[in-house]
Amino acid sequence: MKQVGQTGKEDTYLEERLARYDQWMRERKVPSSSKVIPVHESLATQQWVVPTEQVIEFLRNARSFALTDCECRSRYRRCDNPVEVCFLINDAADRYVAEGIGRSVSLEEAVNVLRQANERGLVHLTVYNPDQYVYAVCSCCPCCCHDLQFLRLYGRSDLIARSEYVAQTDMEACTDCGDCIGRCVFGARVLKDGRMSYDAAACYGCGLCVTVCLVDATVMQRRQEEMTE
Repeated sequence: MKQVGQTGKEDTYLEERLARYDQWMRERKVPSSSKVIPVHESLATQQWVVPTEQVIEFLRNARSFALTDCECRSRYRRCDNPVEVCFLINDAADRYVAEGIGRSVSLEEAVNVLRQANERGLVHLTVYNPDQYVYAVCSCCPCCCHDLQFLRLYGRSDLIARSEYVAQTDMEACTDCGDCIGRCVFGARVLKDGRMSYDAAACYGCGLCVTVCLVDATVMQRRQEEMTE
């Protein structure tokens, strides 16, 4: 069954990309299309942070990294979010810089890009290649990102792996301001009869809700169940 995009027209690009990921997953070339990474500021228990789960640590530990335009946002242009937010790592970074489609940046500039992405409510996702290593980290929006569109339009939750963290909200401390609701692109938070309702099972652990909670009612905690995505 063909899927149509937000314009009501058939989205061949998205269909072809989905077919490619399905083939790679059947052949066990990738574990998933991408994986959610929680924003650094959302994690209070630092000793539990695995370096490869943090974007900044990804870049700090990389041999090289480069900044380039988000492929999805460059294609769809459905929002006014920043476009130059995609980080290439190691060999991919070297190739993009050599070809003039990426630029080397300092870690300080990279951190500023990530903080601005967080302010705009963008989800940090790693991107795999068929050799099963992460070659890119991008900050994604639900209206343009191919992975988030797979989830919203096709219901393909198997294509995006959750982070090792999940949000936990103290409902007694919550003021029901609703600031976190618009930040949750996974639909885990809604406002019902003036009260914030949270479904932890729908949380992918991006941490965007934590960074806008003025009363610290929401924190990120390590998931208890074994991560299998």
